[in-house]
This record gives sequence, C-alpha cells and structure tokens, in this order.
Amino acid sequence: MILPDPVRLRSRGTLSLAMCLAFLIGTSCVPQESDRQIVLRVSNWSGAGDNESEYDKLVQEFYRQFEKENPGVRVRIEGIPGEYVQKMLLNFVAGTEPDVVTLDASSAAIFINNGFLRDLTPFIHKDPEFKLTDYYPNVVDIARRGNALYAVPGDFTPMVVYYNKRLFDQAGVPYPKPGWSFEDFLQTSKRLTVPGKQYGFSFANWMPGWIMWLWNNGGDVLTPDGKRASGVLDSPQNVQTISFLRDLVKVHKVSPSLSEAASLGVDLFANGQSAMTVSGHWSLSGYKNAPKGPDGKPKIDWKELGVVSMPHNTPKSNTVMYEAGFGITKGSKHPDLAWKFLKMWTGYKLQHLYNQSGIAVSARKDVSAERMVDPIERQFVSIIPTARPPYGSRIEGYEIVEKMGKNAVDSILNNDVPVLQALKQAATRIDQEFAKK
Repeated sequence: MILPDPVRLRSRGTLSLAMCLAFLIGTSCVPQESDRQIVLRVSNWSGAGDNESEYDKLVQEFYRQFEKENPGVRVRIEGIPGEYVQKMLLNFVAGTEPDVVTLDASSAAIFINNGFLRDLTPFIHKDPEFKLTDYYPNVVDIARRGNALYAVPGDFTPMVVYYNKRLFDQAGVPYPKPGWSFEDFLQTSKRLTVPGKQYGFSFANWMPGWIMWLWNNGGDVLTPDGKRASGVLDSPQNVQTISFLRDLVKVHKVSPSLSEAASLGVDLFANGQSAMTVSGHWSLSGYKNAPKGPDGKPKIDWKELGVVSMPHNTPKSNTVMYEAGFGITKGSKHPDLAWKFLKMWTGYKLQHLYNQSGIAVSARKDVSAERMVDPIERQFVSIIPTARPPYGSRIEGYEIVEKMGKNAVDSILNNDVPVLQALKQAATRIDQEFAKK
C-alpha cells in the first residue's frame, strides 16, 4: 500500500485533513491540554456502548487508578469502530495520532514498516520492573524487527479444531489427538455425519480461518519475500489441499455447502449440528451461552468441548495466531507516560482481570498458567508453540490476498470452477495489486 507523504500533506492542508478525520471518527477535535492537565490518548477499536459490562466497568477503574497514581493526568480512551486501520492512518498523516495505539497483528505491518511507532527496547532496558521474558516469545516476536520491538502483546489466540465430545460419544468415535492426518480428519468427519441431522464438520470460507490447511499440507500463499503469489498460491500442494476442502462439501458431504450454512442462519457447531469446527479462543464465550434444546439443556455443553491442533500431512502441525498488542506512536507527546500506561495494561493485575473475560489467551505466561486448571485452556496452551504470526503483521496490503483467496474458494464451491484455474486467477490478481504498491 502506498501511503501519502505525511510531510507534504501536512504542509498542504493539515486543517482540512484533521477536520475530515474528526468527521470520520466522530470527534470534534483533538483533545487540548491545559497547563494543569495532561491528556494521555489511547486508541482501540471499541465503539459507543461498548463500556457497559461489568468487565468494562472494572477496566475503567484501572484507568482511574492510573490517573490517581499520576496526578494531573487524564486518560482519554478513543474508540474507533469500523474501519480502524484506515482511520488510524488518517490520524498519523494528519499528525493527530494518539499516544498509545492498539495493534491487531493482522494489520500491524503498515504501522510498523512505515515508522509510525517507537522502538520500545529503550523503555524496556531502563525499566527494571518490566521483564519481556514474562511473555510468550513467539507472540512477542510478532512486533519485532531485528533488535527493535514495536509493541508488547496483550492477548492472542491460536486457531484450533473444536469438537463436541457428546456427538463423538454418541457415534462411538474416539476423540481426535494431536498428530492426526488429513485422512484421519476425513474418516472422523464421515463417521460423525448423520444425513439430515448433523455434519461432521462445518467449513467457513474465511481465509484467516483456513490458511493453516495450506501450511499443513506443505503449501503457502506468497514467496518468502512476500511479493508474489504466482507459483505459490497455485502450487500443486495447494491444489490438493483446496480440492480436499472442496470434497468435504461436494463429494463426501460431511460439511454443508456455503449457501446451506448461510440459509440455516445459526452457528452449526454451537447449535449441536456439527461435530467439529475451526475457530479461535473468542468462540468459547459464545459456546458458554449456546442455545438450549427442547429438554432445556444446552445444545453444546461447556464440559463437553474439546480442543485439538490442526490435522497435518507435514512433520508437525502449524497454526496461525491472531494477537492484539500495544505500541507507542512516534508522535506521542508523552512517551514516558505512555510507557507507564502500556506497562499497566500488559501487566499482571490488569491481564489477570482481562483474562477472566475468556475472549483470548493472555500473552503473559503467568496469567495464562492460572487458567490451566481448565482442560480446554490446557489444550490451548499446548498449541501455542506451533502458532505462526499472520502475514498481515509483516506484509502491507495483505488484505488483498485474503480477499482473493476467499473469492477463489467461493468460485470453487458455488460455481464449480476448477481448483487450479481459480487459484491461478487469484494469484494473478494478487500479483497485479502488489505491483501497484
């Protein structure tokens, strides 16, 4: 992605751009500071009405406590719902960026690679209270470039296979174990499929949720330098993998078609109509509140959930992890104060609280270890070492790859386009878009 030159834009019309930004994010102006008060601006992707839960109220108490510990400071949380990345980029171009920015690993590259963030290693080296070893190293490395580090992780999730133990027990099928192959997965899905009643697996055409299948059959999407898809996305390994996923739906019928899944209008796994699905830790909160059947019992019981690593035809299983981290902007007016806030947010006390929400795994090893009394959490933790960063954490404009990948699979499943043809067309389109950068 080619960004406008910030210096040129600022000199040609900072006021109009800032007004445009204010309109987009629903604020009238950048907060002004008085001589007696410092405003520490912190961005995230929440929207209006997102602060009503008991958890959110507790977090607000942490903000107030931070203000008490730093007299004269007011923490301003700037929620930017919707097109977070685009709106944040306007902030940077206009010179109105916040002090602390929340980074989604899936789109972190554009902020890190364009010099919008400060290297945090100087803060870490002069702060004896902060220990980077408290965090999972592969999660920390998402925001690392050489010796520089541009964000400290808050929470994350590896993508996993969920399975419904009740349906496995009813079918007399053994629970899946780490090290299972694609063929094992297929045979398991077949045994769990009951025509007209339930599916062995529910496939969703969301590329961030199926890219791991490519990795686990020896394939990939881009060349190592991240600049070309042709010859990689349309490789023989990927043709084999996508054909396997297609056949789950169209040949073996162990997964519903995309149109059928859409028409049902429910999460088939949460509804007890699918024995397996692929998702992240965030789904657990939904499964806790699964719909109830005629007998008044949940259609999927929390105690009957299982988690296992992705099946693979490679020497070891691979998965992807999606993470949220926190960085300090290059233009922060209060970098030392921003570091204190970042340290609070990623520290034990607040992460211990946040982890109770169950939406993700804490990047702090001590906090995630506290949750290992739960067998599901233990299974998640065991998968962490196999998790790789999403390509959007390194490659700018990667969203076009995910869009073209989804379109290719749509054409295969909905219009019977041959797999090789669909992947070649997607690879060509990706290369054309990358050539424009």
